[in-house]
Amino acid sequence: MKTETLPNTPTNVTQSPDLPAAMKGADLLVRSLEREGVEVIFAYPGGASMEIHQSLVRAGNIRTILPRFEQGCGFMAHGYARTTGKASVCMATSGPGATNLVTCIADAQMDSVPLIAITGQVKQEFIGKSAFQETDVFGMTLPIVKHSYLVLDINDVPRIVKEAFHIATTGRPGPVVIDIAKDVQQEILKGDALKKAWEAEMDIPGYNPNPRANDEELIAILDECAKADRPVIYAGGGIITGNAHKELLEFAEITGFPVTTTLMGLGGFPENHPQSLRWFGMHGCVAGNWAVCESSLLLTFGARFDDRITGAIAKFAPDATVVHIDIDKSEHHKNKVVQYPVHSDIKYALKRLTELARERGFKAPSIDPWKEKVYGWHTEHPFQYDQDCPHIQPQRAIQTLFEETKGEAIITTGVGQHQMWAAQFYQFHQPRSYVSSLGLGTMGFGLPAALGCKVAHPERQVIDIDGDGSFMMNVQELATAVMEKIPVKVMLLNNQHLGMVVQWEDILYEGIRGQTVLGHPENIGSPDNLDALYPDWGKICDGFGVKSRRVWKQEDLREAVREMLDHDGPFLLDVVVPYTEHVMPFIPAGASARDILIKTPSK
Repeated sequence: MKTETLPNTPTNVTQSPDLPAAMKGADLLVRSLEREGVEVIFAYPGGASMEIHQSLVRAGNIRTILPRFEQGCGFMAHGYARTTGKASVCMATSGPGATNLVTCIADAQMDSVPLIAITGQVKQEFIGKSAFQETDVFGMTLPIVKHSYLVLDINDVPRIVKEAFHIATTGRPGPVVIDIAKDVQQEILKGDALKKAWEAEMDIPGYNPNPRANDEELIAILDECAKADRPVIYAGGGIITGNAHKELLEFAEITGFPVTTTLMGLGGFPENHPQSLRWFGMHGCVAGNWAVCESSLLLTFGARFDDRITGAIAKFAPDATVVHIDIDKSEHHKNKVVQYPVHSDIKYALKRLTELARERGFKAPSIDPWKEKVYGWHTEHPFQYDQDCPHIQPQRAIQTLFEETKGEAIITTGVGQHQMWAAQFYQFHQPRSYVSSLGLGTMGFGLPAALGCKVAHPERQVIDIDGDGSFMMNVQELATAVMEKIPVKVMLLNNQHLGMVVQWEDILYEGIRGQTVLGHPENIGSPDNLDALYPDWGKICDGFGVKSRRVWKQEDLREAVREMLDHDGPFLLDVVVPYTEHVMPFIPAGASARDILIKTPSK
């Protein structure tokens, strides 16, 4: 069997560019970032990071994008990393600057995003003494990082940067924090000491980022496949982070098994493929949920059995033999005890499974009755909405966007109902096209993430599908879009409420509103009450210099979407929708797929 270098495996070859006779620590940091191929950094300056910003100005080879809030720069880096697969860099100063990045770091840990978060730190003499803008960033982020560094020695800077990028991008991707003291940034390294520091090799004992399944494990899986009568492939975000979408497609076509993905795995298997059951989980398709629930063999590739997928874990695929291939061994048996836990890089495992299937003359089992059943469910229970509503339904707005972009756009979202509707009514046929905060569920994610996506892919349409509650949380990044000339689009589904919480209030709390109305409670804005809409998004956009349009009539929707897409700068389309709409299907918390609600109970 041929051994190959995986795409995300660095060769650890030390480049030796011409170094000056002496360098400041901050200059050495920036030069080290350049060596790792960094072209963009999203950074907000402050007292403890000013030296690095000055170095960035002097270097000139890295584009530095200034957000209007540190969380904005973190989520811009998310968008860049999630759509490229490369490690992206965000930076903030010490104290509140660093703590404002914490949510972004936690988000990267939950969704396996290769994020390098650089934070300035006070001088070493002040560390631990409650100095101005001092926080223990190293300590407070330990539970939410893949690794972290507190840099107290200028000689360590090049090696630490090299290690940080290697750790962030290999194995299961994740965030790495580099907290660097200000006096280290200001210190000067000269001559042979500088050369020695630059050429230092990585030293990460015990780190094995590319485990590979052995043939015996994979043959056992093929044997289970050969005798399965109700098989399902359950594909997660690992398919995308592991660049394994082509290998998944090939294996799926050899077996002929139905495929359903998680939200993190959207686009990892083309949703227009005849074997696709699209995505499953709490608000996922009925067919995917029921197929997994009734499966006899569940092939789990790069997924982690999170609660939004499984519901009541004891009732999740109760009769299935479960295979779980994952690069992170800690995920095995964490949430679901399985019969075949395989610790492996998913790209390698799927490629080798296909090779072994061909070598051994694998014959796919006859599962026609099972296919008839699950694809029958798929036809009978599509994602749907009330076509007779006189107003613009949020689902219709997203479906129209899908039609007008022909499914070729990168879609980011905030968190809430719009996030689920985007996944339901904008079909994804290629990886890294749906960018959303899924593990942590961070509101305010959509706009800054869209900016990072657009910086990474200026040739593609990038649209943030957002809700008015989520969008408000990072609305200030409209200024970044204008000043940095980043032409992102925002389709704002404006229902004047925190829609997902309202939905839960309607279903679980008899419609009692617990601080979920965003407009005027006594005079709620709606498609029938435009004068009461609050805030006035058009005026807000005017203040930022962003073009906008409000639309509330179905007959104007398509033309308004076209205007948004054709505009050559940032654009916000304020789509006024009724707040009474619910995201369906819905599996209540603690229930199983068999308990899925297909329609709102009151309807």
